[in-house]
Amino acid sequence: MALPSYYLTLKGVKTMKLLMKAWTFLEELLAGVFFSVGILLIFYGVVMRYVLNDPQAWVEEIARYTIIWGVFLGFGLALKHNQHIQVDILYDKLNKTGKFIMNIVATGLSIVFCLIYTYYGFVLVENRFSSGMVSLDVGIPMWIVYLILPLSGVLFLLRFIERLVNILLRKDEEYANPLN
Repeated sequence: MALPSYYLTLKGVKTMKLLMKAWTFLEELLAGVFFSVGILLIFYGVVMRYVLNDPQAWVEEIARYTIIWGVFLGFGLALKHNQHIQVDILYDKLNKTGKFIMNIVATGLSIVFCLIYTYYGFVLVENRFSSGMVSLDVGIPMWIVYLILPLSGVLFLLRFIERLVNILLRKDEEYANPLN
């Protein structure tokens, strides 16, 4: 016996919502872990340098890379929660149709930006990989450090595609604070 089409649609919607929740949770977790580890490493470096008088050269480098990774992983989250800086003086004066068109144009341009950003991020990673460049203090291959560029570009691109779909479906934007 075949399942009714509404059941399959309902199951697909539930699966999609579950995947979106898992994706958001993973983004929050990874961005938070990388950023927190970077902050803890800075604290460790300060204690080692000024309290124990035993500075560790590797701490600053690893802290810098983990904070960069945390921030770049947070780009998509900030977009999801509509926390990016916006200049909305003109936007607020538009009627509903004007806002709709402006949202589509801005989101479309943002998608183009993400595609270019991701492409050149991959180019940069490939260049660092083929050059064999490593970091100064720790010796981490620099292609690993630069890998955050295309990864964050893809995540950011997916969030802009999600935003475009929501605009086209005329869903209200979410202004929730992720800290609440």
